[in-house]
Amino acid sequence: AERGFSFRFDGPLDMRMACSGPSAADVVNGADVATLTRIFWAYGEEKRAGQVARAIAEARKTAPYETTKQLVATIETVIRSKPHEIHPATRVFQALRIAVNDELGELVRALAAAEKILRPGGRLVVVTFHSLEDRIVKRFFADRSRIEAGGSRHAPRESVAPATFALPMRGHDEAGEAEIAGNPRARSAKLRAGVRTEAPARPVDAAALGLPYVDLSGRGARR
Repeated sequence: AERGFSFRFDGPLDMRMACSGPSAADVVNGADVATLTRIFWAYGEEKRAGQVARAIAEARKTAPYETTKQLVATIETVIRSKPHEIHPATRVFQALRIAVNDELGELVRALAAAEKILRPGGRLVVVTFHSLEDRIVKRFFADRSRIEAGGSRHAPRESVAPATFALPMRGHDEAGEAEIAGNPRARSAKLRAGVRTEAPARPVDAAALGLPYVDLSGRGARR
């Protein structure tokens, strides 16, 4: 609660894992409606992203956002709480946390770094906890493990770079019932893995992996 990660307890609207860069309060108070909408949709997959963004912009005219309680109160005017559904603020808080800490960008950079430093035979194992992370990891391994491009057998084969990872299993692995019983947070976890080949590492196209483009500042600075 002291850094504002939880919407269940009141605290400063910060969300930074480090002490540098803009806080969640800076983003909520300073970004325009279009930017907030993009953040809530791209990083939280919030269906009412635009409505929440407009409500925030209207409320901050009276007083700037400083606490998580203030933000939750605004979100709840747009998204009503329903039994057996996630808290109305869940996706917005996730989106702000990801944006403030550039979590998906860090994931892409970590995948690229692992490809460079792993020796042949080394294993890269990645556990993700939501669809945005898993999409990036899935596409990374798919791109790095393909041998040749598909297409018509009558057309010339497309030249592709050598595979830098071999996949020891198809798709992903998930926690079993026993593990989930002992650790409920494992319910959403997906594990993917790759074994490093001898092929040289190559540049990573973040956009091709599904990294969303978000202008965090609303003034032209890209994160």
